[in-house]
Amino acid sequence: MLLLIPGPVQTRPEVRACMAEDIAPWDEDFRAEYAAMRPAIVRIAGGVEGVHTAMPLPGCGHMIIEAAIRTFVPAGQKLLVVRNGGYAERLARLAETAGRVVVALDGPDNVPMSPQRLAQALAENPDCGHVALVVSETGTGIINDPQILGPVIAAAGRRMICDAVSAFGALPFRIADHPECDVVVFTSNKCLEGLPGFGFAVAPIARLEACRGQAGSWVMDLADVYDHALKNGWGSFRFTPAVQALRAFGKAMEIYEAEGGQPARFARYSRNRDVMYAGLKALGFTPYVAPEHQGPIIVNVYQPVDPAWSLETFQRKMKARGVILSDFSSTRQPSMRFGCIGAIGEEDIRFALKQAEAVLEEMGVGQRAAA
Repeated sequence: MLLLIPGPVQTRPEVRACMAEDIAPWDEDFRAEYAAMRPAIVRIAGGVEGVHTAMPLPGCGHMIIEAAIRTFVPAGQKLLVVRNGGYAERLARLAETAGRVVVALDGPDNVPMSPQRLAQALAENPDCGHVALVVSETGTGIINDPQILGPVIAAAGRRMICDAVSAFGALPFRIADHPECDVVVFTSNKCLEGLPGFGFAVAPIARLEACRGQAGSWVMDLADVYDHALKNGWGSFRFTPAVQALRAFGKAMEIYEAEGGQPARFARYSRNRDVMYAGLKALGFTPYVAPEHQGPIIVNVYQPVDPAWSLETFQRKMKARGVILSDFSSTRQPSMRFGCIGAIGEEDIRFALKQAEAVLEEMGVGQRAAA
């Protein structure tokens, strides 16, 4: 099966092979293996060893995001959320449930947030100490670039929480260049092409130490993750981790570096995006995002208005032809997503487009443009 979803992504056989062995999490050999990953993660994040640290948390992206919010934003304090997509709405819900006060900066879900609007919102809300932004909104494909928005946050004297779950490792970002950034979070199963099971946070050590005790949760306290590692060695975990997924992530990072790291991965995903965007337009679809705003992670198109159209049927028939697509829409208007990330290339995109053309003909969908 060819996975064309924004995560979990298609993986390499060498990565999947790591799941075939039983591992004791506290075995000395595995502890050393894991400890070696931490500085590598900091390097990929553009951090400085001894200044920044990497912290793992077993689970999905939403868990590491909640942990970041709880750790760095004091309970009862205000958090400005750049809310221009479904995943930002989820981030806001996580913050509110954790007892933080959300101030939403809303915008269209097919246009990145402008630095001017963010600057205005910060001026109007001087009591918002933090800004949280979703870098890559995988509901639509837009990019809220921290390299554009980060300086606005810094100029206002605020702190940034960077949800880079589906962007980390592909889009350029160096945390050392962003003194306003408290934390950048990501998962193992997106642009680094590992398997599901882990979220990671990279943060300045000084900020972690300053925020110790704020989380209100033992499990979600990133400062406690860091403290435990200091006391018990960098290869130590507080609780039983998804060890096979972590070993697979180590292998995925080796492949990532061999490919050429962030520039090479960004280039491959961008080529995938270009082929996908042009191919879907050629099939008659209307892109959800204008080309100047289209990121390299996901291409989204409006669902056809043809009476014969059914997303469920289309997804099922594509799966029968070897291509798995997302079977739901998280946008404000009905749409569907085609992933461009994972261990795939242009030939895989062309194969998927060919199958899509055949399925549309089989379904009798002639009117494919948006209303």
